[in-house]
Amino acid sequence: MRQHYDIVVVGAGPAGSTAARFAASLGASVVLLERDREIGVPVRCAEGISDLELRQYVDIDPCWIATTITDFGFFTPSGKMIQLQSRAIGYILHRRLFDHSLAEIASELGVEVFTKAYVYNLKRTNNKTTLYLKYIGREKEIEADIVIAADGVESRIARFAGIQTKLAMRDIESCAQMMLANIDVNPNRGDFYLSHNWAPGGYVWVFPKGNNVANVGLGVNGKYTGERSSLEYLESFVSEKFPTATRLTTTAGGVPIVTHLSELVTDGLMVVGDAAHQVNPLTGGGISSAMAAGKIAGLVAADAIKKGDTSVKQLKRYQTEWNKTAGKKHKRFHRLKEWTLTLTDDDYEEIADALQGLSPDEVTLTKIFKAVVKNKPSLIVDVLKAFAGF
Repeated sequence: MRQHYDIVVVGAGPAGSTAARFAASLGASVVLLERDREIGVPVRCAEGISDLELRQYVDIDPCWIATTITDFGFFTPSGKMIQLQSRAIGYILHRRLFDHSLAEIASELGVEVFTKAYVYNLKRTNNKTTLYLKYIGREKEIEADIVIAADGVESRIARFAGIQTKLAMRDIESCAQMMLANIDVNPNRGDFYLSHNWAPGGYVWVFPKGNNVANVGLGVNGKYTGERSSLEYLESFVSEKFPTATRLTTTAGGVPIVTHLSELVTDGLMVVGDAAHQVNPLTGGGISSAMAAGKIAGLVAADAIKKGDTSVKQLKRYQTEWNKTAGKKHKRFHRLKEWTLTLTDDDYEEIADALQGLSPDEVTLTKIFKAVVKNKPSLIVDVLKAFAGF
C-alpha cells in the first residue's frame, strides 16, 4: 500500500468498485479499501436487478446469475394474487460472485484492492486528506487528493467529513432475510407479499435462486419497529408460509428509503451508494443506483485530479449529474412511497379486486400503481413516468 493516491475509495460494494473502476479508466491512481476480510460478504441484499440496468455498467457474466425472472406475483393478506409478465428481463444475482467480479474488473484497470482495511478517521489539511486505518491489525496512514465514501448506510466516512447523514425513523427500513432451502417456489417468478401483519410499511419478497432455494426477506418501516423486530416478523412469515424450510443464512440491516443526501460532496470528498442514501425509495433496491452514482463520481473525480482542483465547486458536477438522472427518478419514487405508507390491508384487497380477470400479460406495473394512487390523482404523472416501459 502506497502512502499517496489520487483517489481513495472506502467500501468495495457495487458503488465503490464502480467508482474506482471509472476513475482508474481516466488514468487516476486509485486504491479500493474494504473493511471486511472478503469482498461481497456478508450478503445483505435481496440480489435482484434488471438486465437493462445491469448492462448499462458492465458486460454480464453468466456465472453471476442465479436465476432469471420473467414474472412477478403480488399477494394480498387474504391470499389473492396479481400476476404480471415482466416487460424487462430480471435476474437474481449471486452477489458474492458479482461483487468479487466488479473489484476484479477495477483491478484490471490498475486499481489496488485491499481487504481487512478499516478506516477509523480522516483529516483534511492543505487540500489533502489523511486516512487513518488498521490494515490486517497494523496502524497505517495514507494520503489522498479525493476520498470517495462508499461504506454503506452506516457510513462513518461522510460523518467524519462533516456531512449530515441522519435519517428519520420513517425514512429507513429495518430488513431481515433468510436464504431458505427445501421450499416450493416458482423458479422464474419473484413474489411480493403485502400486509401490515407481515411487514408493516414495507413488503415481503421471495426471490428464487434455483433448486428449491430462495431469498425470503422483508422490510419494516422504521416507525413500526418498536412493535416487533424485522427478524421477528420474518420468523413469523417463514413459519406460516414455509414451515419445513431449511434456513441456510440469516442476515439483517437497514435500508434508506428517502431521497439522497442534500450534500453529496465537500472539499476533497464524495459520497456514493447506500452511504449517500441513493436507494430506490419505493422498492429499497440499490444495486443499479449504486453503480450509476459510482460511474458519475469516478469520472468526475478523475477529471478533477487532471485539473488539479478537488474543491467542492469542482466535485459538485457529480451531484448535478446525479440530480438530472437517477436522482430525478428517485424523487418520483419517494412521492409514491409516501403514499403507499397510507395503504391498509383493505386497500390491498381492493386493488387486487380491481385487477381481477386480467391475464398476466395484460397486467403492468403502471396499471397496478394507477390503482394504488386512484385516490391521489396528483401522483398519476409520477406513475406514468416511473413505470414507462414496465
